[in-house]
Amino acid sequence: MPDAIPEQTPEPTREPTGALDDVAPEAWSGVHRGLLREGEWVRLIDSKGRKHNFELVAGKRFFSNRGHLEHDDLIGREEGFTIRSSMGGEYLVFRPLLSEFVVSMPRGAAVIYPKDSAQIVAMADIFPGAVVVEAGVGSGALTCSLLRAVGPFGTVHSFERREEFADVARQNVTQFFGGQHPSWSLQLGDLAEALPASGIRADRVILDMLAPWECVDAAADALTAGGILLAYVATTTQLSRFVETVRVHGGFTEPQPWESLVRDWHVEGLAVRPGHKMIGHTAFLVTARRMAPGEKPPRKTRRPAPGAYGVDYTGPRPADLPEASVEESFDA
Repeated sequence: MPDAIPEQTPEPTREPTGALDDVAPEAWSGVHRGLLREGEWVRLIDSKGRKHNFELVAGKRFFSNRGHLEHDDLIGREEGFTIRSSMGGEYLVFRPLLSEFVVSMPRGAAVIYPKDSAQIVAMADIFPGAVVVEAGVGSGALTCSLLRAVGPFGTVHSFERREEFADVARQNVTQFFGGQHPSWSLQLGDLAEALPASGIRADRVILDMLAPWECVDAAADALTAGGILLAYVATTTQLSRFVETVRVHGGFTEPQPWESLVRDWHVEGLAVRPGHKMIGHTAFLVTARRMAPGEKPPRKTRRPAPGAYGVDYTGPRPADLPEASVEESFDA
């Protein structure tokens, strides 16, 4: 006769614990919980999807083509409510998410969009406590994601050639986190020269610049063994030049290039179809891992595609690959 099944003691019912406390300032997350307060930024969305971000200031008004709203009517309320303007326009009120903040913040250079920032944080394996080098800083969009990922015990060292871009990035990053993030340093200068001079040793190096191949040697010297080099490039010519430069260097694993495409969907009952808009190509991403000092990756056994390094190719060439003749190029 089978053993009797022991009687199961039911799990006790958990009572609601009430509202969560605000996020600890020491976390430097850029996020708040609880009632909206003066000095915070809010995001208003109207019935047509138009978005407005602004800072809450006691006694101030927000104006739009649908009338005005009093900031005082927002301060002290819990986010996630709907409010009517003086002319009857309805607005949804929330604190902006990081992904919403970066696409609407002031810009000096073009921003790295959330779809790519997310890929960079994941595929470059940005972890709490990491030492990350970033060049250039642009408008600070990626910087915010990197700082969020490394946390208060990590470090992000940003390098930017242009002072006007650095000023915009400093303003945006400080606005999002509500102060000067203790894990962030921003330096004016060319990474190829400034990074070796700094003596920084890094777990990750992120390159967002016109000619990232010029910084491969400096990045290789700064990266710890097993560290990751990642480049964000817009064009196929930049992609080719960077990948081949990393290969020729010899101190990295085989570079892995890719891009991501994002498409929304329209869903209404039986009307389910792809959206008319999508975020297509923004940039290519490339990653490679740093070998230990003096070590080389295994030699590729697969031969290059015919004509890949023909006479028309003028970029970096692997040392063990002979120059192609005109006849070989035509045969390809």
